[in-house]
Order: sequence, then structure tokens, then C-alpha cells
Amino acid sequence: MGRRRFIYEFGFTMLAYLLSVVVSSQLLTTSQGAIASITLALLPVPFLCLMAAAVVRQLRRMDELGQRIQLEALGLAFVGSALVTFSYGFLETAGFPRLSMFYVWPLMGSLWALGCILAIRRYR
Repeated sequence: MGRRRFIYEFGFTMLAYLLSVVVSSQLLTTSQGAIASITLALLPVPFLCLMAAAVVRQLRRMDELGQRIQLEALGLAFVGSALVTFSYGFLETAGFPRLSMFYVWPLMGSLWALGCILAIRRYR
């Protein structure tokens, strides 16, 4: 029941998020004024907050082993993201191009998934 509920909650908020990104992107090109632009740019953020809440609820529903696996995976994602982003930050001082903050979450999410795979294999 818990997994199905999570998929529903996360899927619904992901769909709402994607729609808000499309709407925001379309309207942002024609918006006039700083307040309107800021509001439209931040339109997807409440849906990101709902997704985060769904993830936290799912983590709370997990048993102790599932929580431990997620903790280890998130630890790997945290440390790995810090190492990669700081290393690249130093490379920027050597002339590498500046990267958008949009690169951080895909890196973190990928490392989280890798951490889950490694932790699940460890506890088999």
C-alpha cells in the first residue's frame, strides 16, 4: 500500500510540476515587469515542495532496513555532490565555463540512485 500511495503522490506532483514548468516557460517569454517574471519563474517551486514532502512521507513509511539503505544512499549523494561541485568550482577559477545550478540535482539524483543500488547489494 505504501509504495502505491507514494507512486500516486509523487506522480501527481511530478505531472503538476512539469505542467507548471511549461506554463512558466511560455508565459515568462512575454511577461513584463520584475514581479511578474519572478512569480512566473518560481511557479514550479510549490510543486517541488510537494514532491519533497511525498519523498519524506515515503521514507517515514519504510522499515528500518529501507531507511538505512536510503540514509547510506543519501550520504553518498551528499558527499559525492559536494566533491564534484567543489572540484568544478575550482576548475572554474582556472577558466572552465560556469555551469548552471540546474546541473546539481541531476548529479545528486544519479548519485542517490547509485547509492541505493550499492546499499541494496550490500544488504542482500
